[in-house]
Amino acid sequence: MSLNFQNVFLKQTASSRPLPSKPSYNKILVCIKKKKKKISLDVLHQCCKEGLFHCDCSPLHLGFAADSAAFNQISLDYLAARGVTYLFPVQAKTFQPIYDGKDLIAQARTGTGKTFSFAIPLIEKLQSVTQDERRGRSPKVLVLVPTRELAIQVARDFKHLTKKLSVACFYGGTPYKAQFDLLKIGIDILVGTPGRINDHIQNSKLDLSNVKHVVLDEVDHMLDMGFAEQVEEILGFAYKKGSENNPQTLLFSATCPHWVYDVAKKYMKGEYEQIDLIGKKTQRTATTVEHLAIQCRSSQRAEVLGDIIQVYSGSRGRTIIFCETKKEANELALNSSLKQDAQSLHGDIPQKQREVTLKGFRNGVFEVLIATNVAARGLDIPEVDLVIQCSPPKDVDSYIHRSGRTGRAGRTGICICFYQRREEDLLKQVEQKAGITFKRIGVPSATDIIKASSNDAIPPFAIDYFRQSARELIAEKGAVDALAAALAHICGASSIQQRSFLNSTAGYVTMVLKCSIEMRSMSYAWRGLKEQLGEEIDDKISAMRFLKGKMGVCFDIPVNELNQIQERWQDTRRWQLAVAKELPELEEQPQEASRGPSRFGDGGFRRNGKFNGGSWGRRFNKSSV
Repeated sequence: MSLNFQNVFLKQTASSRPLPSKPSYNKILVCIKKKKKKISLDVLHQCCKEGLFHCDCSPLHLGFAADSAAFNQISLDYLAARGVTYLFPVQAKTFQPIYDGKDLIAQARTGTGKTFSFAIPLIEKLQSVTQDERRGRSPKVLVLVPTRELAIQVARDFKHLTKKLSVACFYGGTPYKAQFDLLKIGIDILVGTPGRINDHIQNSKLDLSNVKHVVLDEVDHMLDMGFAEQVEEILGFAYKKGSENNPQTLLFSATCPHWVYDVAKKYMKGEYEQIDLIGKKTQRTATTVEHLAIQCRSSQRAEVLGDIIQVYSGSRGRTIIFCETKKEANELALNSSLKQDAQSLHGDIPQKQREVTLKGFRNGVFEVLIATNVAARGLDIPEVDLVIQCSPPKDVDSYIHRSGRTGRAGRTGICICFYQRREEDLLKQVEQKAGITFKRIGVPSATDIIKASSNDAIPPFAIDYFRQSARELIAEKGAVDALAAALAHICGASSIQQRSFLNSTAGYVTMVLKCSIEMRSMSYAWRGLKEQLGEEIDDKISAMRFLKGKMGVCFDIPVNELNQIQERWQDTRRWQLAVAKELPELEEQPQEASRGPSRFGDGGFRRNGKFNGGSWGRRFNKSSV
């Protein structure tokens, strides 16, 4: 495992003497001299132990932290006694402000110890005063988190750090009685999810009037539209408008968009600490979301959507499709090419109908919600498996916001972005500003669609009704043929179209021609193809692209030409031709080629292989390639 060297900061020791010559430090010097961008984490950790430097992903020794005066000796002794000898930078930077009672917003990568960042100082703060051991005492610390799993983890971390304080964890899906019993005994630190915490408040079982410290973990989720109403209602019982005696407010997350700071001002005092260990050039989207991109013409999009939803979300999953305009959302919802039940949601729809639509989507009455960007900002839909964006938005924040509709509450999710050839630059802009990398994929193949459909096509309870018919079919056709015919029927295999992986065009199949050596130009591939398939192949091939590393090409051919090509082609040691099973990794196209597929300079060949023109190309005829 390695780490980008730009995240590493050499650190002078407390004395002003030169750094000692230690083996691990010498390794760092070698990396610097050789201008290596990555170094081993083992080396980083060893240097950290020796007090030579630290980085935003590497543990910081407590003794070294003491040099920065972020910790007093009592704190160091307290942590060391509990086996905590190393701190991540976010823990070192937030300890003193939290212990001093300041409001704080902290942003740091996942896995860098944000829970200990607030747990350690809050525990020491509570234990520094006389303990309240009365039965039925209300909590002093309230920690709100978006998921049950995270609630369990945070509560467990608190319990590992203290034996004197009572720590409780409330979340949905568990019996109320056990939680009522804990409230009767008394709680010092309460960790929970908004839904269950709010239930206890509404039932007059939980009193938040004595809360002194409030933590919102994963604050971008907690203050987002999905949780905002519940969180605001909960905090209303602990905060009073304009009061200086409101609880200390601590907000933590790996992602903090600008709107988080605006919303946070409602609960935070005028002067608050802001700690950002991520910066602007790293990934801004949720790390639980996989980002995929599919090149597809707008005219083909509606027909492709149904197959994509079937493969990536299934027949029972929830999908949100984002459109740029209300008109587009309405038309797509009514398009017969979309196989799943769908309804649209946008600003022109009356509020009552919007509520009915959202309720139906939430309850599984229909599986696909088609929304505009404005309407999407008010969505509170759990367990969305798939988000589809019909085009890359010009506003990158919109992409981040839309993709955040999935991968929520601890779940993983997929966000697929359609783009056309001319929108390649917009896609790269999203990658650059959001700090993500799209995985370019093709539309699902016929095999993918059939496999996904057969996995969930028939509910288990319906099987009993067809057992006798199945026995008769097996006796007549044989088990394999009978099952294959049944699967083909229920999956609608007769209506599945073969599509290009390169641009989603129906009626085309993508082929991969691999070469044993690196190719300098596509003319080399054309010569290899024509040697076996003849000059007429020129009119059948379209959309040719280099494979990554220029060790071959891929291209589209009409489906009805596939058998003839396969019969005539023979693999050699230099060339191997096969049907693509997925979109291969492609060589990035030069900027000037972004206007369309081209074989010669500023001209090129249309999809049917005919020459479009171009000053360079006009000097050559087809026989020259």
